[in-house]
Amino acid sequence: MPKIDQSERIFRLEDLKSSVEQFEENYASDINHEAYFGFPINPLLDAESCLLSDQEKSVAYFSMEYGIAPSIYNSFQLNRPMSEQNQFFTHEVFSNHWLCDYVFKIHIDKMLDIPIYGGGLGVLAGDSMKSAADLRFSIVGIGVLWNKGYFKQSFWYKHGQVPEELKWDPYSYPGLIPLNKTIQIDTKEGLLVLRLWKYYIYSYDKASVCPMILLDSNVEQNPDHFKKLTDQLYRSDDVWWKIFQRAILGIGGMKALECLGYHINTYHLNEGHAAFALLEKYITLQDKSQMEEVKKKFVFTCHTPVEAGHDKFAINDVAKILNQEYIEAAQMFGKKSADSDLVNLTFMALNNCAKVNAVAQKHGEVMRIQFPNYAEKVDAITNGVHVHTWLSDSFAELFDKYNDTFGDWRKDAAQLRKIKEIETRGDFRRDLFAAHQENKRNLVDIVKHWRLQEDVFTLGWARRIAGYKRPQLIFHQIDKILEFAHKIGPVQILLAGKAHPNDDIGGAHIENILDHIDRLNKDKDVIKVLILENYDTFFGKLLTNSVDVWLNNPLPPFEASGTSGMKAILNGVLQLSTLDGWVVEAKDNNIGWIFGYQHEGFELGSERNLRLDADSSALCDTLEDVLKLYYDTNQAGNVNVKSPWIDKMINCVEQAAFFNTQRMLEQYNERMWKF
Repeated sequence: MPKIDQSERIFRLEDLKSSVEQFEENYASDINHEAYFGFPINPLLDAESCLLSDQEKSVAYFSMEYGIAPSIYNSFQLNRPMSEQNQFFTHEVFSNHWLCDYVFKIHIDKMLDIPIYGGGLGVLAGDSMKSAADLRFSIVGIGVLWNKGYFKQSFWYKHGQVPEELKWDPYSYPGLIPLNKTIQIDTKEGLLVLRLWKYYIYSYDKASVCPMILLDSNVEQNPDHFKKLTDQLYRSDDVWWKIFQRAILGIGGMKALECLGYHINTYHLNEGHAAFALLEKYITLQDKSQMEEVKKKFVFTCHTPVEAGHDKFAINDVAKILNQEYIEAAQMFGKKSADSDLVNLTFMALNNCAKVNAVAQKHGEVMRIQFPNYAEKVDAITNGVHVHTWLSDSFAELFDKYNDTFGDWRKDAAQLRKIKEIETRGDFRRDLFAAHQENKRNLVDIVKHWRLQEDVFTLGWARRIAGYKRPQLIFHQIDKILEFAHKIGPVQILLAGKAHPNDDIGGAHIENILDHIDRLNKDKDVIKVLILENYDTFFGKLLTNSVDVWLNNPLPPFEASGTSGMKAILNGVLQLSTLDGWVVEAKDNNIGWIFGYQHEGFELGSERNLRLDADSSALCDTLEDVLKLYYDTNQAGNVNVKSPWIDKMINCVEQAAFFNTQRMLEQYNERMWKF
């Protein structure tokens, strides 16, 4: 994104002010000629000018969810009171120390993350936008303003996860502004009006910006049932909701870009949720023969091998909602075969987007098996994480202390690989382990009432809870782990995660985990287990940077990538993992331990065959070795700096030089966007 001289800007502060609904009444104290909610205003004006210019190349990135993580990174200031609904002060804990759960809660004075994400897909989209800003790319994000977020989670013994409605106030959320612009979608049920909101994502150095456009159906012009369409992310109890929400993202997103006058060269569909954008583009073409040329502007990223991740709708259901021109286009572009009565959004994207990518090299293999007719078209660009969001303060200070080696690592994450140049230095090895212990002390302090200890081996598992991720594998042969805890040393286990409210299997996993934890009450002197409610980016960062080992045990080959382990290696946290997703690419680099079933060949198998017995045995056997090495390394605070454990920590950081969204977006640009 070029730096634009003030006199050459197409978009000026006056344009921003005039576009905001009730600017003088609500936003004048936060937006002025110097600052936007406390951040510099000029990069914002430059970004808007680039998007409006037909001389600059720009990309529109469509995603159903965005995990921006403003509670832990680039938090805007607000010069007026923020609604208490936007503050998340307490989290409950379910543990095998019953009394603590009853008496205490975790109290953290932090802002609620803007609740427009549900899990890893959204966090990756947010990380991608942040790295786009870091790299000065002219990119606009297209998403949805979810008025009630995903859901608020509570745990109840014998009931498992109990979803609750989340309430937040977008009008007093720092950095989020409502525009006085709306777009309309003409449907079989009447006119659907969508208000546009903006949120600006700044680079780590505040010198560049990428805007996000969020669509909102909660407006006075809509009937009540339309107002609720953008209430809850991924509402799936009725196909009516799913079709409408995907129409809002795809069709509404394209209309929003036109309404704002942005010149877009590439439309990037992050998952098939936005595939209806292709229909909207086709319908608006005066010369339909141009569509083959227009398709060259569309690219598609697929994120899952799991069947439930691929949207398919009966044409009759779509026809109840969208007008005939959309139905005809959907049948033209979205049917897997001529005689099919389904619109398949993944197929629509595969068939009509010029470029397609999987999100890890192993996932690329899996996609080519799943979609053999598109095998030659499927590229693989491995996911990453945003270094500046997920790196702990202690490790940032460590890299700065050794800046003669790491150089400007903030600008170039690839510099982290230089850690190998000082791997044998005793002072560095000691400082590295000390930085980890500082993170661990922070965790211990936050959950202080449960009396965790910084020199006790601590294992972490946190992610979306779904069957193929096998969340209860660690408990499948818990008696073995108890035996190791008595024989080698005590164990602390921390877990977190949400299951979709309509996912009965995921909910059953949570109920089973709670039951296992409850049974361990009598063993709390040697094993402590905590599961944290309302897993979010704050707890994601806390856990991934502070546990000793990150457990990753999906059933191969159904984890397309996974990114929680990437956050962990960035902070020197070792991996205990099955061989799937991104780990396949790091398996030979001694970043921890690999265990369990390994997928080979051209048959994917069934995601319902969880292989719990064999893989839990393999996990326990490996965990015994992990515990021995940990307690050989850290003996009640006396650290053996020559330990192979610290070698593994160094290798983790070296691998983080690759597994980040800076590298990922540079590859997207090279292979798909072509800035």
